[in-house]
Amino acid sequence: MTQITVLIRVLVAIVVIGFVVVSCILFAIAPAHSQTGEARGTPAQRRACTPDVYRLCAGEIPSVARITACLRRNKARLSDGCRAVFER
Repeated sequence: MTQITVLIRVLVAIVVIGFVVVSCILFAIAPAHSQTGEARGTPAQRRACTPDVYRLCAGEIPSVARITACLRRNKARLSDGCRAVFER
């Protein structure tokens, strides 16, 4: 393998790991209902917000609380789908 091939594989692995981390974070703040009865998001809502997390709040990963606060602070800049998650 050439150095470029190795570099490409490493970059792809980093992107995949980043996606998994963000997905886990959004999963942690979102599934159906918690034991406290708190409303949480659906897989569709998590998918709607994942690009916004990368675009607006990547520096807050992996803190769930900081990602949520960042998304709320940037509500006007969220995609339509993610903004709808926070307007409920």
